[in-house]
Amino acid sequence: MKLLYQTHSPYARKALVFAHEVGLADRLEVVHQETSPTNRNEAVFAHNPLGKVPVLVRPGQAPIFDSDVICAFFDSLNEGRKLIPETGARRWQALTMQAVAQGVCEAGIALRWETVRRPEPLRYPPLGDGYAEKLVASYDWLERELDPEAPLHVGHVAVATALSWIAFRDLPDFRDGRPRLSGWLDRFAARPSMRATPLSGDTQD
Repeated sequence: MKLLYQTHSPYARKALVFAHEVGLADRLEVVHQETSPTNRNEAVFAHNPLGKVPVLVRPGQAPIFDSDVICAFFDSLNEGRKLIPETGARRWQALTMQAVAQGVCEAGIALRWETVRRPEPLRYPPLGDGYAEKLVASYDWLERELDPEAPLHVGHVAVATALSWIAFRDLPDFRDGRPRLSGWLDRFAARPSMRATPLSGDTQD
């Protein structure tokens, strides 16, 4: 299988960290692809009409995207304990945490548009402030809701890759006043799956 990837995408990293955690990373050919809304990548569009990574390209089968779906597919191949709980409260907790992490990435990307990437005359500061508020509220929710002792699940992978990307991009700090969340992330960042997938590079618009 081929994973169309990007070394500075939190979504792509989530899929690859998940693959490491379920023992599938050695079955993947990881191919970096630069994408952005203003930089059309034909190789990615050939497999995903949204033109975004990650995309999982499978021989003789339809490609799979986005990161949530790729992680679910990887878990279907996982012969060990499932990282997406199949039933009960743990399933909904894991998926809700994944949703918050995905929202953190979305708000962070949008905030970068309003503060770094969009030409300055076209930026709208109140919109940037709104995205920053979403980030802070999400950090506070994670400080309350993330159980540092819970068995590993997809929500943990999503949160770790989202927050590490937030730090990588120097976006609003999640550490100040959130010791549980910060300590958990420091421990998670030491996992082999995270060390094997470092963030690097910058968006090419």
